Amino acid sequence: MGSISVLLADDQPMIRTGFRYILEAEPDIDVVGEAADGQQAVEETRRLSPDVVLMDIRMPGMDGVEATRLIAGSGLPSRVIILTTFDLDEHVVDALRAGASSFLVKDGPADSLVAAIRTVTAGEAVLAPRVTRRLLDRFARLPSETPPAVPPRLDTLTGRELDVLRTLARGLSNAEIAAELKIGETTVKTHIAHILEKFHLRDRVQAVILAYDTGLVTPRTINPPEPS
Repeated sequence: MGSISVLLADDQPMIRTGFRYILEAEPDIDVVGEAADGQQAVEETRRLSPDVVLMDIRMPGMDGVEATRLIAGSGLPSRVIILTTFDLDEHVVDALRAGASSFLVKDGPADSLVAAIRTVTAGEAVLAPRVTRRLLDRFARLPSETPPAVPPRLDTLTGRELDVLRTLARGLSNAEIAAELKIGETTVKTHIAHILEKFHLRDRVQAVILAYDTGLVTPRTINPPEPS
């Protein structure tokens, strides 16, 4: 497998330099470009087609949410990881709905950044319980008079696919879902693939957003396990 190509999108040059320093120390990651705003991020993504775009959520002109929406809708395989200063940034949920695969806090540990890039590239992005709780908290704080985007109906899913989607929304891994539902891990992967295909979703994070947007799960019905 070749190197993972990464595009850095942040309006602060020092932030980009810091991320470049961290990532270029990894033998399997290659920083292929930089962008100082959302519009440039979209243009550079189209030109370079990186595996991952590290996208600052707040930039002048076009912000990270709109840039993510354009990238996700372009048909390119690039995955977007949102970078935010605050883990409960009001725009994080918007960015995930727009097509981001994950989000990270800028002042988090360097190994979390590297691990997220590798995980998202592998297509096995999992919202860890701690991240899931933050996401649930954001949904709980959304004003009730502002409905989410109209979601697709879930009546095309089988009963077992609904079970898998409910457990997926709690941030469980394939192995954990298999153990809880007493089915094989390969079967879990098949069900998830069917869910993504039926609703034209990019990855697991989009499936989690679908579960909340449709009301299949709510902050009151999900209590993610504490991390060990």
